[in-house]
Amino acid sequence: MNLRYVATRLLGFLLVIWVAMTLIFFLPKLVPGRDPVMERMAMLMAGGGIQAEGIERMVQAYRGEFGLDQPLYVQYVRYLSDMFRLEFNYSLAQYPAKVLDLIRRALPWTIGLLSVSTLLAFVLGSLAGGLLGWPRTPRVFSYLLTPFMILSSVPFFLLGLMLIYVFAFKLRVFPIGGGSQFGQLPALTPAYIQDILYHSILPAASIVIASLGGWALGMRGMMITTLGEDYVILAQARGLSPQRIFFAYAMRNAMLPQITSLALSVGGIVSGSLLVEVIFRYPGIGSLLFQAIAGFDYFTIYGVVFFIILAIALATLLIDLLYPLLDPRIRYQKN
Repeated sequence: MNLRYVATRLLGFLLVIWVAMTLIFFLPKLVPGRDPVMERMAMLMAGGGIQAEGIERMVQAYRGEFGLDQPLYVQYVRYLSDMFRLEFNYSLAQYPAKVLDLIRRALPWTIGLLSVSTLLAFVLGSLAGGLLGWPRTPRVFSYLLTPFMILSSVPFFLLGLMLIYVFAFKLRVFPIGGGSQFGQLPALTPAYIQDILYHSILPAASIVIASLGGWALGMRGMMITTLGEDYVILAQARGLSPQRIFFAYAMRNAMLPQITSLALSVGGIVSGSLLVEVIFRYPGIGSLLFQAIAGFDYFTIYGVVFFIILAIALATLLIDLLYPLLDPRIRYQKN
């Protein structure tokens, strides 16, 4: 692989991270009259958490603690330095808890839920789409096209609400929400792991079912295009078995755009899972971000969005660098 190309891609990766971090910093500050500390104190005072006396001194103390009393350019330089050191300051809404500690507690829940459900939807949807585009597939599979088209337009959270109503509220087969049974302490035991898996079935099912349609339709279109390629026609002329042509020639080459879409879809999946985690009260990154937005907790928003952008950029970079391994015809060389 061309080292110059790799270096260029790494520089592009860092540039994307810097631009995204800059937008994250300045966009909330464009709203006129928005003071996160004052708004947080007003919310606490309205809820009876603090008294009105001395609130101005508390606001000034918090501004000094969080660096909000400094000029904007000083805040920006400090913000960039903290971001690159993964130091996101304290949470405004859950002070004195640090943002990084909150993310550490929520991140494993989201990684576990999204990694399993996304890969499962990707594999099942791609296989179903390949079968829909394969001319020797039994005709009964063609009836799946309409349901897949409907599923491709259903949001994750809407399907999640339907699953809650049917399986949790009506049938009472699964719990309505939560990551585990209320009051149960985390422990690395078979019973606790089973409880986590039991609570994650409905959130994962909403992501998998809603994603199946998009993966299937995309794979079906690529499969139909691939069947007209010369190498597939040559494989058929050589008398290779249909199974080998399907998996080794058609599916293998049609999967390349799907893999690219898998990396690009990380952002859409993460943003869609935000509402899924909220409606299921799942203790992941989505719920943490929702609570931070509701509580005007800018530092937590900065930290969560930074990790989301980092995940998307890393996934895109890795797929780009791994393409020569997935397809030997691709070579990154000097012209």
